[in-house]
Formats: sequence, C-alpha cells, structure tokens
Amino acid sequence: MSGMDQSHTTGGSKVPESVQQNAPKEVENALPNQVHDTGSQSQSHATGPSKVPEAIQNIAPKGLEEALPESIHPTNPK
Repeated sequence: MSGMDQSHTTGGSKVPESVQQNAPKEVENALPNQVHDTGSQSQSHATGPSKVPEAIQNIAPKGLEEALPESIHPTNPK
C-alpha cells in the first residue's frame, strides 16, 4: 500500500483529516467521491452541457475539468 502520511483528496471530504493523512491511497480511492473526492472514479464533474467528449470527461481529473473555461466545460454549480 502506498501514500501514507498525506491526503489524496482533490475536492471536498467528509473524512476527518487525521484519517485522510493515515489512510493508504488505495483506501481513499475506494471511497465514493461524494464522501471523499479523490477524482479517481470515472465520472464527469460537468454541471451542464460540455464540448468535451464524454469519454475524456470520465477520465480527466477534477482539477483539469475545473481549469477549463465554463463556456467549454461548465463545472460551477448554478
């Protein structure tokens, strides 16, 4: 197991910080993104119609999706 002593979240988390810091990366990635968002599960973070192909949306890290202009790939809640 790898990645101890750091959190691997890329978004929000409902997991206490001390648990995040001590959990192996594999355990963090196994949690649903709604509970502990590591961006590891294939899903789009778009909040509206996107010009990015769905296959790319599903594998792109959340941070990359959020870096795109809203006019191309909206990720901000309305």
